[in-house]
Amino acid sequence: MQRIARFEKVSFTQFQLGAELCRVPLCGNNLLAAYERITLPTRATAGSAGYDFGSPFSFALSTRETITIPTGIRVKIQPGWWLGLLPRSSHGFQFRVQLDNTMGVIDSDYYNAENEGHIMVKLSNDSMAGKHLHLAEGDSFVQGIFLPYGITTNDNANRERTGGFGSTDAP
Repeated sequence: MQRIARFEKVSFTQFQLGAELCRVPLCGNNLLAAYERITLPTRATAGSAGYDFGSPFSFALSTRETITIPTGIRVKIQPGWWLGLLPRSSHGFQFRVQLDNTMGVIDSDYYNAENEGHIMVKLSNDSMAGKHLHLAEGDSFVQGIFLPYGITTNDNANRERTGGFGSTDAP
């Protein structure tokens, strides 16, 4: 097995900015306490492909609701690899919870972004059966899988990322 990445926490300042952007209902000391309890993603078993991300706070997601979660996590990935984010299989199956961008793509150069590579996750509950998802702080809500990628023989990309989410669209 290749060891190609390392999870880290973003600074509290970046977590706080992410929480404000996402309208997280925590502030002040409660937000700092939540930040201090954030744990790095882990695999459940030696055979697990996915790294489980724990929610930094408790939340409920009713039918047809969306929430954006600042994970407080960043990842340093070796070139030639990327991190794919997916909802937990059981949440998709039981509640029809899905990522709004279908699959999160965390590029290896996102680590160097102005937002410290802070991974944000936007989830929606599209349950047709009216099911509500309730997660406690620390519960797994998304999983990340590292995947290799290749480039074309005539590739000439040479720009460096500076911004965060959506910044590769900028000229």
